[in-house]
Amino acid sequence: MKRNSTLILLFAGFVLVIGIVLAAILNDEQPIRYNHEKHIQDADLECVDCHRNVETGERASIPNIETCSECHDDTEDENEEIRKVATYVDEGKRIPWKQVNVVPDYAFFSHRRHVFLGKIKCETCHGNVASMVTPFSEPYREITMDWCLDCHQDRQVSSDCYACHR
Repeated sequence: MKRNSTLILLFAGFVLVIGIVLAAILNDEQPIRYNHEKHIQDADLECVDCHRNVETGERASIPNIETCSECHDDTEDENEEIRKVATYVDEGKRIPWKQVNVVPDYAFFSHRRHVFLGKIKCETCHGNVASMVTPFSEPYREITMDWCLDCHQDRQVSSDCYACHR
C-alpha cells in the first residue's frame, strides 16, 4: 500500500512539473499571432512602416493600435487574429505585446545610430523577419558584449566603453 502511495505521489509530481513547463511555454506566446511574412510580402510593407522610430529614435517601438488601426478595423473579419487586432482597436485597448529584446539598464543602444546612420539591416540582429509567420517569443540571438564588439571591430567603429555604457 505504501509503495502505491509513493508511485501516485511521484506520478502526481511528474504531472505537476509537466504542467508548469507547459504553462511557461504557453505563457511566452504573444497575444496575437502576428505574421511578419504576410505583412512584408503580401501587404508590401517595410519594417519602418510599423516600427516607425527605428530610424529616428533609441528604440524601434513595438507597433500598437495607433499603427494597426490604419489597416485593421474589421471585428467581423474571417481571420481570428485580424479580429483580435480590430477588437483591441475598437475598444481602444493597447495590445499587450511581450517585449523580447531588452537592453540592460547599464547599456545604451540606439536603433537610429545602428539602422539609419550605420546602415545595419534589421536581419543582422533580428534574423530573417520577412519569412516569420509567428511573432517573436524570444530574441533571435543573444546580444552579448562580445558579439557587439566583434561587429564594431568588423565595421571599424568605436569600441570605446563609454559609447555604449553610461
